[in-house]
Amino acid sequence: MSIKSFAARLFADYIYAKTQKWARNPIETQHKVFLDLIEKAKHTDFGRDHAFADIKSHADFAKHVPIRDYEALKNYVDEVVNGKEDVLWPGKPLYFAKTSGTTSGAKYIPLTKESMPFHIEAARDAILHYIHETRNADFVDGKMIFLQGSPELDEKNGVKLGRLSGIVAHYVPKYLQKNRMPSWETNTIEDWETKVDAIVEETINEDMSIISGIPSWVQMYFEKLRAKAGKPVGEIFKNFNLFIYGGVNYEPYRAKFENLIGRKVDAIELFPASEGFFAYQDSQKEKGMLLLLNSGIFYEFVKADEFFAENPRRYTIGEVQIGVNYVLILSTNAGLWGYNIGDTIQFTSTKPYRVVVSGRIKHFISAFGEHVIGKEVEEALKKAMTGTDVTVNEFTVAPQINPNEGLPYHEWFIEFENEPSDIEVFSEKINDAMRRQNVYYDDLISGNVLRRVVITKVPKHGFDDYMKSIGKLGGQNKLPRLSNDRTIAEALSR
Repeated sequence: MSIKSFAARLFADYIYAKTQKWARNPIETQHKVFLDLIEKAKHTDFGRDHAFADIKSHADFAKHVPIRDYEALKNYVDEVVNGKEDVLWPGKPLYFAKTSGTTSGAKYIPLTKESMPFHIEAARDAILHYIHETRNADFVDGKMIFLQGSPELDEKNGVKLGRLSGIVAHYVPKYLQKNRMPSWETNTIEDWETKVDAIVEETINEDMSIISGIPSWVQMYFEKLRAKAGKPVGEIFKNFNLFIYGGVNYEPYRAKFENLIGRKVDAIELFPASEGFFAYQDSQKEKGMLLLLNSGIFYEFVKADEFFAENPRRYTIGEVQIGVNYVLILSTNAGLWGYNIGDTIQFTSTKPYRVVVSGRIKHFISAFGEHVIGKEVEEALKKAMTGTDVTVNEFTVAPQINPNEGLPYHEWFIEFENEPSDIEVFSEKINDAMRRQNVYYDDLISGNVLRRVVITKVPKHGFDDYMKSIGKLGGQNKLPRLSNDRTIAEALSR
């Protein structure tokens, strides 16, 4: 064992013990975060506009601060972007994380000197919890790669801005710099396919031990590696044993990854966003990710099926239940208040509080009142693939309301790597799995309102071509798992 791996074990045990202190006192921890946020922001423009000086409890907060998305908070953010201080949080932010918006165009999410450390520490602590549990720290001596956006930053009114992953690249500790890949020059390449080709050239002869990124884009990297070397990734990188990912569920990709790698590797799931780092997988044995209750974020939870009501109830951490689909609402030390990030989560445990990401509140199918969410379609595909040699590169689902003939149905667009021998049997398996999970869907099938799912095969690289056509190939961009309209479906059908 090297000195570096021995030190990593010691540090891992320290961080684990530190985490347990707040994880065992979740309600008290969140209450302290809440009071601290209100106190620090009460003299900001937002704090004065929303009577923070009078807020003593969560009930007060819910009364004074409505739930908002980015568009509803944009007037305040615009003032921050224009250089004004003390608007949402004291002073000016350190950075703006620039993301793609919908109705509002580009979104500028503030990152402050108080919030930035938690983005860095959470990613570090996820790895340390893995070391604590498995006692495996040998990988710290190998090379590590993080497929991410460009680290080059622009500036707006004295505040640097860029993609979150590019900002975070500036905070890689010095002791990891020698091990970290790709090079700065390669990381700044904007065209994603060119960038991945360059990463392959740089890494193919290195001793890679950790690989991290969104699964769909790491898959592209693995495919190019395997094509160039003519052998599995696990033979190219004999010490590669840890995959770190976030952004989408890994399960639909797992079989394809294991085929590309040639063996199984451990994986750690992260739940980061520009708005905060919310959770990470703290155990290889337990389901879900540890919700970070001590990271400068006060969480509220709204039941997804009540979210669009006029005044939905806002639950705090001590009031949530396992298995219920909640919309995640944030108030943060970067100045986001009652903020709807758009993600939905479900709790898998309350001792400690662990979550899984179940989808997006805007990404669902309910053309007939079925309320299908992302977690359900991912689980249905996983069930259908179990016990088969079927592998899938990518998929998305949309309703077909007005078919040329027969009853309406849910159309599954799937890019197969290994196709099922009988597509009809495979679609029946998906359909059965959906019916077992979703009682509304089951009622629509049994009541002959819908017929079973229809699978439309997407050609190889079809999803990459679609993402390229809308300017979202690579980086932190993700394909929606499901849509309540046929915008994506029609593009794939051309």
